This record gives sequence, structure tokens and C-alpha cells, in this order.
Amino acid sequence: MRLFGLKTWAAALEVVIGFNAVAALAATRTLHGSILYRERMALPPDARVEVQLLDVSRADAPSRTIAETRFRPRGQVPIPYSLRFDAAKLKPGHSYALRATISVGDRLWFTSTSRHAVEIGGPDRIDIPLQRVAGQAAARSTAGPVGRWLAEDIRGGGVMDYLQTVLVIAPNGKVGGSGGCNTMGGSATIRGDGIRFGQIASTMKACTPAAMNQERKFFDALKDVRSWRVDAPRQKLILSDGRGRPILVLARM
Repeated sequence: MRLFGLKTWAAALEVVIGFNAVAALAATRTLHGSILYRERMALPPDARVEVQLLDVSRADAPSRTIAETRFRPRGQVPIPYSLRFDAAKLKPGHSYALRATISVGDRLWFTSTSRHAVEIGGPDRIDIPLQRVAGQAAARSTAGPVGRWLAEDIRGGGVMDYLQTVLVIAPNGKVGGSGGCNTMGGSATIRGDGIRFGQIASTMKACTPAAMNQERKFFDALKDVRSWRVDAPRQKLILSDGRGRPILVLARM
């Protein structure tokens, strides 16, 4: 009787272990596809691909990373990717999207600019086209805040990953770019490490409420900028208010 009890207990334990293994396997989901871009240019050996699964449910808050993978491509485009994550992390009523970038050293070369939605029970194959946001040349001289910059953070609240907010500062102080929806133009006065943006004019195109909200925050932040600083190793432009608090962080394009 005792031997029979031990065998029964062992068999029951095997069933439980097997059930837990199947449940764990069922909870794992793998997204896959190809990273693409149109430009006829080869990536250098030190190129790095990053793919992130983001919770983008709140337009007024930074996206939250659910899963991510980073790797060096073994060849040129199309570049295959695979992203495994716990399917239970996707909650009904939330919005999820994939974001992909290609960087070389500290410089961003390509990024996804459209939304690639991930849905509960949706397809696992998602191809991600990228757009070029940086040149092929290695490091360029940092002429102060002059250049083309991509917003990465506005007043500590982040930015939407699929929306490009771009600031262009010319050597003569002319300002251009895009708030993410509308193109803009104006001027900036630069003296030493001080900078003030004049009246910014923009087109009047209507976009999604989320895009318009980020654009408004960007334009309002420019009004409060009083100083600039360039983080040369990371190729970042930090614009601060009158108290020295960073209110805009941008990456060189």
C-alpha cells in the first residue's frame, strides 16, 4: 500500500509539472517579421537593431515598454527579428504597438514613424518599415545648437514613439521643422549658452488629438527655453528654462 501511494503521488506530480509547463508555453507569444527601409545603403558592421513592444494606451503619458530585443543584424535589409514576451501582459482595453530603430554607435540612423499595432489574438507576423533620420557620415562637428534635432522628451513626459517632432536651427538663427503634425518656422537668438526662440508660426493642419497635444506641448516648451547644452558623446541637445531645468531633450539627426 505504501509503495502504491508513492507511485500515485509521483504520477500526480508529473501531471502537475506537465500542466504547468504547457501553461507556461501557452503564455509565451512570439512576434516576428522583417525590418525594412527604402534607401539603397548598406549598414556598417557596428549597426544595432532595437525592437520594442510598447503600451501606448495613454496619449498624455510616456509609452511603457512591455518587451524589447537588441541585436546586430547578420546581413542587410530585410532584417528578420523575433520578439518573445508573456502574452498575459497584454490587457483588454489597452493599445499596444511595435517600435523599431537602427543605430550606429551613438547615432540614430533609422526609426519607425507609423503605428504598428499589436492586438490580443492578432497576427504575430508584423513587418516594420523604417525611415532614415540620420546620415551615413560618422560624427559631425557640433556647432552649438545648430543642426537638425529629433525630440525625445518634452518636460519629462517623453514623446510618442511613432510621431516625429523635429527642430531645425540654421547657422543664421532661422528655425524650422515640424511639431509632429504641422510644419513650423521662426527664428532664435543665440548668445553664448543662452537661446531664446521668437514667435513660431506653423501651418494649421488638423491631426489626431494625441498628435495635436504633443505639438502644443512642444511649441509651449520652446517659449520657455532660455539656455542650451550639447551632450556631445550622446549627440543630444538639452534645452532648459530660466532656472536651468531641462524641458526639451533632442537627438541629432
